[in-house]
Amino acid sequence: MNNQRSPRRKRLIIVTLCTALVCGVLYQLADRYLIEHVEVVVTAVEPTAAESESVEATSKSNQAATTASGVKSDDWNYSSEDLNISIEQVVTGSSSNQITYYVADVETTDASLLQSAFAKNVFGRNITETTSEIASNHQAVFAINGDYYGFRNDGIIIRNGVLYRNDPAREAVAFYKDGTMASYDEKKVTAQTLLDAGVLQTLSFGPALIKNGQLIQGFTNVKIDTNVGNRSISNANPRTGIGMIAPNHYVFVVVDGRQNDSRGITLDEFAKLFAELGAKEAYNLDGGGSSTMYFMGRVVNNPQGKQEERGVSDILYLGEG
Repeated sequence: MNNQRSPRRKRLIIVTLCTALVCGVLYQLADRYLIEHVEVVVTAVEPTAAESESVEATSKSNQAATTASGVKSDDWNYSSEDLNISIEQVVTGSSSNQITYYVADVETTDASLLQSAFAKNVFGRNITETTSEIASNHQAVFAINGDYYGFRNDGIIIRNGVLYRNDPAREAVAFYKDGTMASYDEKKVTAQTLLDAGVLQTLSFGPALIKNGQLIQGFTNVKIDTNVGNRSISNANPRTGIGMIAPNHYVFVVVDGRQNDSRGITLDEFAKLFAELGAKEAYNLDGGGSSTMYFMGRVVNNPQGKQEERGVSDILYLGEG
């Protein structure tokens, strides 16, 4: 009798252990890639009805003042006393070698108009909204997806002058109060040094495409993360990037890819494109399905090749509201 039960007990123990192991692995994966982890609430208190009415009245007043100051806009352009944006769609090549991309030339009188915003107004991992949702919630005139900081737990993350994360990991880019931008090695510069130097925003993705006016080439097997399934981003892909032509004069580029009318672009091609646009500094941001350009309430490009945005953790945007 005992001899008959023994094999069954062993099988039961093995099945139980295997089930526990599988459940443990699945939970770890869900915790790493799916479960939201809120670290900082950026907007914690909902306004009262009276406060909302006051804000709405102020907003209408500001809108009237803005209109009076001579704002002009259409589907591809926006101009005011402090901000000028001009967007162009470019199609090159043909057949399987066709590339469709969008260039936004942006000039501003104040570097603080270039801002960052988090999905759901909180900082943390696996918290996402679409680029257009975040942009709309912050009255953005123009926006692109950021570095998807919430997919990883490292990097030096400074947004709107506030330090949120301090875990140096890779080549990043910083935007300063004087309207300049520059890439840097996170492991060689402290977060406090960046703040003391007047850094308003940092983005941690990469790589840098142009540094100090020098075009960078020869990108091979570039990987940003060490997560399971991570692969090189060097080959043709949808792209998002930002360059600086001069202080407070930026160029944003979003490239469609993985679709019939646009194959995407390699990192080497992306760097050359920014050089052709006159950028003295340029940096690659999160791409692939995240690549999105938003302008005046609409998505300009074709995310994921099917007009469908992917949720992201953050955006860079410009607005005057």
